[in-house]
Amino acid sequence: MALAEQDIAFIKQHLGEWLAEVSLGKPPAVYEIELRERMIRVEEELKHQRELMQQGFVMMDKRFEELQHQMDKRFDGVDKRFEAVDKRFEAMDKRFEAMDKRFEEITRRLDRFMVWSFSTTVTVGGLVVAILKLWN
Repeated sequence: MALAEQDIAFIKQHLGEWLAEVSLGKPPAVYEIELRERMIRVEEELKHQRELMQQGFVMMDKRFEELQHQMDKRFDGVDKRFEAVDKRFEAMDKRFEAMDKRFEEITRRLDRFMVWSFSTTVTVGGLVVAILKLWN
């Protein structure tokens, strides 16, 4: 079923009106004003959202700075603790060095004592043997 030229012309003539009635084609003036108002409200809301996002970014920057400041303080505290531990280790090293010196001194004394004891034993033994040979 083909359309006649009259039917096609009629459809072309009234198509805009029909689409406007169902808001699919060229909108009427009232609908157009409504759309413009909606667009303006959407633009204003977008502007407001952008401002809120910028405020949020500024607040996040402040929070990051505060966190960084707090972390710096904590690291300074940890550094001080490590310095205190280093001082304690240095003190312990000094104590160990003193103990090493004491042990070395005791070792020297024991070595002298052993040499002296051996010498005395050999001398006394030699004297005993000499006295026994002289009596016999």
